Amino acid sequence: MAFLKYSLIRLALFAPLFALFVYLELGWLLAVLCAGMMAFAISFLFFQKQRDDAAASLHQRFSGKAKPLRSAGEVDDADAEDRLVDAHPDITVHTDNRPKDA
Repeated sequence: MAFLKYSLIRLALFAPLFALFVYLELGWLLAVLCAGMMAFAISFLFFQKQRDDAAASLHQRFSGKAKPLRSAGEVDDADAEDRLVDAHPDITVHTDNRPKDA
């Protein structure tokens, strides 16, 4: 959520600056570059807490310690598989699909 909030702040800075530079007839490419650099500079100087929160949320998400995101269907499937394995302890489930070494 912090990453989304910070991204929206950056977009809210970029859009009016881009519109201003297009209005000033700098050209599309130069307007994009100038608006991007100014939005970066403003967000870097004035939104440090939001940037740090966004970086921390990304680090937590990709560090391998985050809970996996599962859809309701995946949760239902996993519960059904767990019930099946619990009901039939003599059945072995092989989930490793890697090719066997010859």
